[in-house]
Amino acid sequence: MKFISWNVNGFRAVLGKGFADIFESLDADFFCLQETKMQPGQADFSPEGYRSYWFSAEKKGYSGTAVFAKREPISVSYGIDGKHADEGRVITLEYEDFYLVCAYVPNAQDGLKRIDYRMEFEDDMREYLSDLDEVKPVIYCGDLNVARSEIDLKNAKANIGNAGFSYEERGKIEELLSAGFTDTFRHLHPDEIRYSWWSYRFRARENNAGWRIDYFLVSDRLMPRVSSAEILTDVMGSDHCPVMLEIK
Repeated sequence: MKFISWNVNGFRAVLGKGFADIFESLDADFFCLQETKMQPGQADFSPEGYRSYWFSAEKKGYSGTAVFAKREPISVSYGIDGKHADEGRVITLEYEDFYLVCAYVPNAQDGLKRIDYRMEFEDDMREYLSDLDEVKPVIYCGDLNVARSEIDLKNAKANIGNAGFSYEERGKIEELLSAGFTDTFRHLHPDEIRYSWWSYRFRARENNAGWRIDYFLVSDRLMPRVSSAEILTDVMGSDHCPVMLEIK
């Protein structure tokens, strides 16, 4: 099975930048999107052979997630056990032998203005994923809006304490991993420097001054079935690039 996760920074915008061709060429079994920034009916994209699941924020032009799946799930849920549903951030698909959770984790914002909400979201998500994991293995993907360690961003020293590299946010992802989950890319590529997001300013992508903030985390017991975890830096169209997971 092949999984793709991509923060598209506006689905309608990326549709005009060759998204349909990219989607077809990647030929994933599951294609998860974050930051779709759209309401139902604002874009026409219904790929043949896929079931589509959309979750929009109440605020127009903000946040939002989507999943395209070749396999019909047993069930689909939105939000985190009824919480955090107003910003369209979490979609869960249940299958016979795993859960797929697509998430767009809130940004703590400049000056960590939203750090309290971010911490609440992280705690609820960790509890939610742990509960799912007690039933069957979990594949958790998306823009998690945090660089785990200094290898995961270009200018680490200058960003200590900033949104996405604060001690609070880094602590929460480590808590999640300690609860029984594995960062697939870092597990398979322990020393590789690869980024998934670049600012639109200062020619950051051209200079590869980026951050690794997009992930596939899996239940520890699922890791032996993971055959590859990659960051597709050559794919353009957004300030993020897709990340990929393949499972035997």
